[in-house]
Amino acid sequence: MSELTRLTIAQAREKLKAGEIKSTELTGAYLSAIEQANPSINAYVAVTAQKALEQAAKSDDALAKGEGGSLEGIPLGIKDLFGTEGVHTQACSHVLDGFKPRYESTVTANLWADGAVMLGKLNMDEFAMGSSNETSYYGPVTNPWRGNDNNKALVPGGSSGGSAAAVAAHLCAAATATDTGGSIRQPAAFTGTVGIKPTYGRCSRWGVVAFASSLDQAGPIARDVRDAAIMLKSMASTDPRDTTSVDLPVPDYEAAIGQSIKGMRIGIPDEYRMEGMPQEIETLWQKGIAWMKDAGAEIVPISLPHTKYALPAYYIVAPAEASSNLARYDGVRYGLRKPGDDIVDMYENTRAAGFGPEVKRRVMIGTYVLSAGYYDAYYLRAQKVRTLIKRDFETVFDQGVDAILTPATPSAAFGIADQDMAADPVKMYLNDIFTVTVNMAGLPGISVPAGLDDNGLPLGLQLIGKPFEEETLFRLSHVIEQAAGHFEADKWW
Repeated sequence: MSELTRLTIAQAREKLKAGEIKSTELTGAYLSAIEQANPSINAYVAVTAQKALEQAAKSDDALAKGEGGSLEGIPLGIKDLFGTEGVHTQACSHVLDGFKPRYESTVTANLWADGAVMLGKLNMDEFAMGSSNETSYYGPVTNPWRGNDNNKALVPGGSSGGSAAAVAAHLCAAATATDTGGSIRQPAAFTGTVGIKPTYGRCSRWGVVAFASSLDQAGPIARDVRDAAIMLKSMASTDPRDTTSVDLPVPDYEAAIGQSIKGMRIGIPDEYRMEGMPQEIETLWQKGIAWMKDAGAEIVPISLPHTKYALPAYYIVAPAEASSNLARYDGVRYGLRKPGDDIVDMYENTRAAGFGPEVKRRVMIGTYVLSAGYYDAYYLRAQKVRTLIKRDFETVFDQGVDAILTPATPSAAFGIADQDMAADPVKMYLNDIFTVTVNMAGLPGISVPAGLDDNGLPLGLQLIGKPFEEETLFRLSHVIEQAAGHFEADKWW
């Protein structure tokens, strides 16, 4: 592993500004690392080497003149859900074969405006539907982490598995990701990286392939809390093209890191002590509570009574919105087209061949819950439950709680092609049990590496904050990071 690829964004930024290294050198080191590792890890589905080196050369020119943005010359990986002009954008689905958009997503445009360099597009679960990165048309991503004395291939989590694995394996300085029910925080926890899902509306969704429009939110996966703060500052913006984007100034998130948390009130929800939860998750949670106390925070027991309904409600709302959003993929204007006897036959053939089993499952669930006679019984009721979940959080925050501390996942990473998961999709869905409430309520949440399990695999803690108070999450998560120390996978690839 090159010494250059070991640099965090903050470290690389300083060296680039001081003229100690060039962006072309840094980018070249990452491209070499990708060439060596990607056959084993499968994090990238498209590598844009020429484009990256051209962008890096421009960054070197800007830096030589003492100019440049906050990410000038920093090489990043981009989840395949973000539209990148003239570059492979297929949401890792066969149905979007060959699609190269004529537009740039707002989030990636913001990153390029700040001088970032694009290394390529990252693997993910097809249309962001999955918790293991096994539903991708391009095959599963392999987690850079391995268990003690065990060469078993593990999942990196999903849907942003390629983003998390690439960051953990030092194949990019940081990566963009999206989170609909935990797709940033769960893979971050599985790979020992930091992932933040911002408040709904903090980052524009324009140009990002839609899964469930009222839940989707873009955010970064990075190596540490400071890098995540630097990334979010660039990614976030107001956008007139996205009516759910919020017109609020974007704070300097990095400035919040290192501030005292003395006197802050941290809520511990009793409902997150799930039946059958492994003891090591409970132990980790208690460690996190102790770190907060040691830093001067007050620990407050709280209740979020509707938590137990969050997962079933989510798996009604999300597929319902997905079935509507995915109706546009018909083989007429772009992507895969399978001929048929007439236009209806062509639609059916294209969608049958183009969508994978998990996407088909969710489209069918969504179509069912939106159908006449079932809409009130399922979809409408799920939306009412969503309101109650949101009210639970509002009640707790109104009582003076500044943030909520919970586990990020119910376990460490599991094996690729795990038979228990394959046989029962609900077991896979349970991976999102600690994360979906945050999306249902539109709140910000961050996952921070907090320890290793008995098998030497990373585990994360989650902090949930008030709307648009990501700064509080960065302050608190930095305390956990400082107490827990740094975790890195041993190189085997």
